[in-house]
Amino acid sequence: MSLQATIDRALAETPPGRVVWVALSGGLDSSLLLTLAAAACRRHPRPLYALHVHHGLQDAADGFELHCRRLCSHLGVPLYVERVAVERDAGLGLEGAARQARYAAFARRVTPGETLWLAQHRDDQAETFLLAALRGSGVRGLAAMPGRREWQGRRLERPLLAHTRVELEAEAERLGLPWIDDPTNADESLDRNFLRRSVLPLLQSRWPHAVDALARSSRHAADAEEMIEALAEDDLAALGGEPGCLPVAGLASLEPARCRSLVRLACRRLGLAPPPSARLDTLLIQFEAREDAQACVDWADAEARLWRGQLYLQRRLAALSAEWRAEWRGVEPLPTPWGEAAVALAPADGHPVRLVLLPRRGGERLRLAGRGRRDLKRLLQEAGVSPWARERVAVAWYEETPVAALLLPEGRWVAVAAGWRAQPAV
Repeated sequence: MSLQATIDRALAETPPGRVVWVALSGGLDSSLLLTLAAAACRRHPRPLYALHVHHGLQDAADGFELHCRRLCSHLGVPLYVERVAVERDAGLGLEGAARQARYAAFARRVTPGETLWLAQHRDDQAETFLLAALRGSGVRGLAAMPGRREWQGRRLERPLLAHTRVELEAEAERLGLPWIDDPTNADESLDRNFLRRSVLPLLQSRWPHAVDALARSSRHAADAEEMIEALAEDDLAALGGEPGCLPVAGLASLEPARCRSLVRLACRRLGLAPPPSARLDTLLIQFEAREDAQACVDWADAEARLWRGQLYLQRRLAALSAEWRAEWRGVEPLPTPWGEAAVALAPADGHPVRLVLLPRRGGERLRLAGRGRRDLKRLLQEAGVSPWARERVAVAWYEETPVAALLLPEGRWVAVAAGWRAQPAV
């Protein structure tokens, strides 16, 4: 199938009226993709936009943007430019940090329900497979880049994935298409460039079809990952369907490989980075502890905790600082270290008051309707608040009296004193 026919087909499969974005860097691949997409839109009308992410990492960046503006003006395609700041010290490496910034820009500009086209091709797929193998990735990593997937309510597609760079170059030359070569592509200190410029050519000198073979292996891995994912979905449903809270006994009854797959699936469902293999093995060992034991295994910005026979997977959050304090009238959003909490608290007579929110310090007692004065620690236990979450409980004081306890950042009222009424987070 020709490149133009491939793009025509991909566009025809996009629901009518759905906006299609093309991530436009200014290089050969994305410039050609946008050109073919603009031609396809004349046969299959769809709203088409280009999105250029200006990373600001090199002097040539302004030239990339200028090329994109000229190309879009020639094609009659609206262009949007997102300028990003790449966090070089984020521990992701330069390539990883740039990718993170780029996807954050995609999320800001592309609306849920819309489609974003990326210009990776078969050679990119082979490189990604090799990088994953060299990192010791599992089947999911070896599956490399999917042709299409749902991402934060948006559809990401790579319509050129079945074609080689040689095919793309030939088509661009046939069309007389200009593009910009990124100077950093010659920097072999970057892993992908080293593979592209030194490793793959050497492999192809011995095995001419190396790129095709590696791409096929990634497709086989993708098929295997699909079956593993389906099995993990079944296991999650059998254990209650709640990815953030899984019964340890049920997890321990699974074969280790299935258990690892289920934990990884649960993390993805929660938007957490899956644990590295070593941390995951450490976590599985904890399942053998007695039922009342508490354990914590953390990685990246996530953590797994065992408590009362349950495994809790969640984002790692700090305790409330002992110095934290918020003055509040009980009606406007409450400022907290995790953002504003949409909660309300007022005396039953509705009179305006001034409240002070402080971290729980221990020993607070609330006077509850029909129960008298009760220790807050006991109330938290009765409400099933975990020990680590109790470190994020804020106590509302009216004058010298504690009148309510609020669990942050969820914004959940745990206990409210008699004569007061509270509203949950909206």
